[in-house]
Amino acid sequence: MTRGKGKQPSQRQLRVGEEMRHVLADILGRDMLRDPALAGRSITVSEIRVSPDMRNATAFVMPLGGEDATAIVTALNRASAFLRGEVSRHMMLRYMPALHFTVDTLFDEAQRIDSLFRNPAVARDLTGAGAAEGEPGESDEAGDGGEADGA
Repeated sequence: MTRGKGKQPSQRQLRVGEEMRHVLADILGRDMLRDPALAGRSITVSEIRVSPDMRNATAFVMPLGGEDATAIVTALNRASAFLRGEVSRHMMLRYMPALHFTVDTLFDEAQRIDSLFRNPAVARDLTGAGAAEGEPGESDEAGDGGEADGA
């Protein structure tokens, strides 16, 4: 999944981002933060995108249920220095990227697309296209049944 425009990330950026995502998810899962806004909250780290110079990393996060996402991101950004230190203890990098947190909007976008597909007008168009394509398919189905009997 790429977000935004521009050059595709290198294999190193992808590898470092994925390893950071696993480590950060483990740290957040252990509930090590003392911030009251984060206490007892389940937070999904869906992606970490590392800059080409490996100096900055943007973590896309979403709290379970999507409640208080802005407050959670603000609290995570306050704790980013602590989290950077914790992540650096588990990773072997010459330089640990600075962590920045942002709300992951891909969940909302997927829900919006799903609701569009459930719209009666769109569903009618989809079934209308399927019926027009289905007429030749009826003879294909009979042909498929004959092939299955012959096998």
